[in-house]
Amino acid sequence: MSGMDIGCLHTQFSRTAFLRSKGRNPCLKFDLLGHGTWQGLSSLDSFKNSCNRITCQRDFGISSQQLTRVQALVVECNHPQNADFPRYYSKKEKKPFPIPIVELRRAARERLKNRNNQPRGIPPPKRGLVVERLIPVAYKVLNARITLINNLKKLLKVMPVNACKWCSEIHVGPVGHPFKSCRGPQASIRKGAHEWVEAVVEDMLVPVEAYHLYDRLGKRISHEERFCVPRIPAVVELCIQAGVDLPEYPTKRRRKPVIRIGRKEFIDADESELPDPDPDAPKPEILAEMLDSEIVPPSGKEDTALLAEETLEVWEEMREGAKRLMKMYPVRVCGYCPEVHVGPTGHKAQNCGAHKHQQRNGQHGWQAAVLDDLIPPKFVWHVPDVNKPLERELRNFYGQAPVVVELCVQAGAAVPEKYKPTMRLDVGIPTDVREAEMVV
Repeated sequence: MSGMDIGCLHTQFSRTAFLRSKGRNPCLKFDLLGHGTWQGLSSLDSFKNSCNRITCQRDFGISSQQLTRVQALVVECNHPQNADFPRYYSKKEKKPFPIPIVELRRAARERLKNRNNQPRGIPPPKRGLVVERLIPVAYKVLNARITLINNLKKLLKVMPVNACKWCSEIHVGPVGHPFKSCRGPQASIRKGAHEWVEAVVEDMLVPVEAYHLYDRLGKRISHEERFCVPRIPAVVELCIQAGVDLPEYPTKRRRKPVIRIGRKEFIDADESELPDPDPDAPKPEILAEMLDSEIVPPSGKEDTALLAEETLEVWEEMREGAKRLMKMYPVRVCGYCPEVHVGPTGHKAQNCGAHKHQQRNGQHGWQAAVLDDLIPPKFVWHVPDVNKPLERELRNFYGQAPVVVELCVQAGAAVPEKYKPTMRLDVGIPTDVREAEMVV
């Protein structure tokens, strides 16, 4: 290019070229990503692993007589990379609504406007019935949960998992991480340092319990009945209401929809003319949870990898099935504490002990629950190399993943695509602190 000066700055990570032409043509500036000398630390390496198509074509008009074509990098990503970690909410914050109130009101106005005086269909659960097509899904979710617990007990025999003695944080690896993030009792005296002990299954799968309802359309549980109603795992209660029959937890099954006589009052329909249900009808098999004395650990690395793959499959099956059930059977969660209630409306037990519960007289602030409220994923730090412990100074370069996923990945399973953005697999980790300070 005659009559033009081209200069490059900072060639290790990016090249910025300045084009100047004679006359009235303005100064043009464009950025080109360059291949840095440190592999894995440049932006180009990150885009290489996450983008499927790169097109480089852009035209800059220099003058009316001479046209100079300058190539610039245009990146099109089909999936996010290096996603942010799940936000930590303090005990003083209220959970956000899954759908903002403004959008709910707008959607309600649109439904009222487009209804045209036609009766709206009522889903079967609100009429006291069970959705027949979701009964197999409920059995699969229940069996997936039992299989997941049994597999985690087997993996814990061969894979080291550490749990903090004072808080709920855990770490998958031979030694705990060095990050001072403990929020348990006397954390200020220990300066946030964790005290690691051996973890159990309850540390990995957060026990979320709910009241068992004999009739989901019956009266709400009062404060005086809070010790009379049994509490069971919330996922199990969701499966029972979706059609799973457990003899130890009886529930009322209607074969005809209820008859509404008021907004909150109804009567059961007459089912005397219907034939009696067959008690010997075949039902799907329900697996049994294994005792600790019956656990047999995997014999080798291949068996451990196969067990890890199966554990990931049942983990995803349980979550996907529970998500389908939640769309038809409402689940409520307190906006201030982790209390979960499976049913159309929350209970009246005044046992909320969250921030400023005295102002609410211990009552819960019920709102629609999301999947993570029913099955908390419990994110932990991802260990790129098991033989090399994490370093506190390189915390910003490490990723996170649900504890079940991280355990299965370290046991030999393949990394699922949906968890790669938070695990930050395409981020190069510096070898020391000096190299980390050089990263732009």
